[in-house]
Amino acid sequence: MAQVKAHPEATLIACEVFENGICSLLSALVEEGAEATGPLPPNLRLWPDDARVLLRQLPDASIDRLFLMFPDPWPKTRHAKRRFVHPAMLELVARVLKPGAEWRAASDDPTYQDWVEDVMGAQTLFTVLPAAFERPDGWPPTRYEAKALRAGRTPRYWTFARAG
Repeated sequence: MAQVKAHPEATLIACEVFENGICSLLSALVEEGAEATGPLPPNLRLWPDDARVLLRQLPDASIDRLFLMFPDPWPKTRHAKRRFVHPAMLELVARVLKPGAEWRAASDDPTYQDWVEDVMGAQTLFTVLPAAFERPDGWPPTRYEAKALRAGRTPRYWTFARAG
């Protein structure tokens, strides 16, 4: 919601595969009871499916900025293939981002944090800025971030710039 208000000139696509996440977003955007029929902000589109499906359909160099905020960490080793930050995803993300565009990611899960550092440290498609341990300016807070901070977990915030 914060991005919708802060950037009315930008078209934003909110991707969420879980129905509860879509319902939570809609409850913040439209009046109670109007979730199914209430108008969305004109600069917002909803994609109620896996973001990977959408990314495969987008044209090359069509995205200015991508956010991955506190994704499911899939902490078990056998589930690592489900993580969005994954070597198999990097070419797809790089393809849809414009040269110099930012991919912003955040996580409070130590397993995911180590995974991101390893995966992004071993690739050449993105310039990796050092992780921040406090939310950078221009990054909206999330309820997952608030939950992590209440539980004493330390989030990390990364910015990856598309090379080229």
